[in-house]
Amino acid sequence: MAKGTILISAGGTGGHLFPAEALAYELKARGWNVPLATDERATRYADRFPEDKLHVIHSATPSGKNPFKVIGAVWSLFKGMRQSSALLRIIKPKAVVGFGGYPTVPPLWSAAGHFPTVIHEQNAVMGRANKMLSSRVTAIAGGFLKADGALADKIVETGNPVRPAVIAVSGKAYQAPAKSGPLRLVVFGGSQGARFFSDTVPEAIALLPEAFRSHIEIVQQARPEDEARVKARYEELGVKAEVAPFFTDLPERIAAAHLVMSRSGASTVSEIAAIGRPAIFVPYPHALDHDQAANAEALEAAGGALVRRQDMLDAQSTSALFAELLGDPDRLQAMAAAALKAGTPEATALLADLVEAIASGQSAARFKAG
Repeated sequence: MAKGTILISAGGTGGHLFPAEALAYELKARGWNVPLATDERATRYADRFPEDKLHVIHSATPSGKNPFKVIGAVWSLFKGMRQSSALLRIIKPKAVVGFGGYPTVPPLWSAAGHFPTVIHEQNAVMGRANKMLSSRVTAIAGGFLKADGALADKIVETGNPVRPAVIAVSGKAYQAPAKSGPLRLVVFGGSQGARFFSDTVPEAIALLPEAFRSHIEIVQQARPEDEARVKARYEELGVKAEVAPFFTDLPERIAAAHLVMSRSGASTVSEIAAIGRPAIFVPYPHALDHDQAANAEALEAAGGALVRRQDMLDAQSTSALFAELLGDPDRLQAMAAAALKAGTPEATALLADLVEAIASGQSAARFKAG
């Protein structure tokens, strides 16, 4: 018999859903029912999410300068709150856990004060939806977020949960590139951030000396509208490449890589660290709260990554960076070891411990003291 129900809510992007997925698996293993409340974007991830039931909740992001869009977003959030209140009355959860994004606002706002509530903030800088909820919830779990400031008593530094698929490959030892062997490069940037890589990386590869270029094997995420031209450019260069808008087995691709180049969302940084691979992070420059730069700097400080601003990179400088790193296997090996040491594969269990404690009526302060 199940212990009860813990409702998980997350925005419909991978950055929010991947840590939610990890927690859901852990809670299911501990005997909880785990329904998911999210928006319609989550459907492409839902087949891997172990929820007991998926509840689609109305939501929208109330930002921008168009007053009609702002009013429409507020109305969507209001409808979502009515849906959420009805859902909470039916399922009567022991706790409600949110992972950021505006789809979490209606369930968490409606639950606060009536049910124990936890929000998980993946980034070093708190996102806008979580800021809106932070004063109302019982506890705040921090991925890169530190327990300081006015909310210090509520914040528990758990780290960022990583998906079971990441844990499955986290024990795979890093093999530095051999002198005459392949040089495996994995490049990905998320739905918004991949265009820069599509424009820059193929031209950077083109500028590599033949001794490097002939050994490159690349896996690269590209937006659907860029996929054909990126593939064509690699074919023209004679470079072995797999290019696609989305890779369902990305953790395995990262584990097989000699070097990763990516944006630096919290889930991305946490997963690369848990697997233990050297990385070049290019923070997405248009992130609302500049959270990606802060996330990347944490792993750079540990020695596991390099951080480069997008406006400081072009094809020539990117090519030089690839040659510098791929030509130094000892440095890559040291970066991989540093990344792995900085990873927190136990984050999922610690977050589940916190959620269970809050569900039983404990406060965040009492959990930390215990």
